[in-house]
Amino acid sequence: MAGAPAHLAEMPADWQRALAIVAHPDDLEYGASAAIATWTDAGRDVVYVLATLGEAGIDGIEPAEAGPLREQEQRASAAAVGVSTVEFLRHPDGVIEYGTALRRDFAASIRLHRPELVLTLNHHDTWGGTAWNTPDHRAVGRAVLDAVADAGNRWIFPELAEDGLEPWNGVRYVAVAGSPQATHAVDASAGFERAVRSLLAHRTYIEALTDQDPEQYSRSFLESEMKAASARFGGRPAVSFELFTR
Repeated sequence: MAGAPAHLAEMPADWQRALAIVAHPDDLEYGASAAIATWTDAGRDVVYVLATLGEAGIDGIEPAEAGPLREQEQRASAAAVGVSTVEFLRHPDGVIEYGTALRRDFAASIRLHRPELVLTLNHHDTWGGTAWNTPDHRAVGRAVLDAVADAGNRWIFPELAEDGLEPWNGVRYVAVAGSPQATHAVDASAGFERAVRSLLAHRTYIEALTDQDPEQYSRSFLESEMKAASARFGGRPAVSFELFTR
């Protein structure tokens, strides 16, 4: 693929705290959670921040009902891979707008949790080829990349410091899951079964998405994703990321 190396490098391990910021419940479970399980096994701290409740994601369930249900499923999903802190910013699902308000919210989360690694989802226009990405994913991913710098600059959003959120310039890496321009990977063999349980926790969403058995659907999807990455990672089942360093 143009712009991507032939072989995926090992993700750096010289960090302790990670903050994952994505748009919706299930965004992390469609691949990245196997890596997260591996990290929490190693004693690393991971926190989830979700921009929305995913309330507009199930056609047959009204948003007022779907939002709380998806929040509950996301908390169970995170717990399956060792993540206990899950925060929701409650932006409106499906119509997130890139801009200073979104950057401010993400910068506040980064200052609060003070991670060394920030994780987000594919911000590119496509998933590769002609598979168009969604507006929420593009807006959130790009705002996360910008907010990492915002979090370290006391003159951008100075009101955050007034609220007790001092600048944090300690982010060393930003890892983008699901990127068509992946550069690095994590051997996720040990985290695979928990990743299946984590995705399966979104049962209401999956049952609305497919007629396939939810467990078989979750297992098949993740196996396919890890196998695709393994071809560029020495044959090891893997989760791939596009890595930005600072």
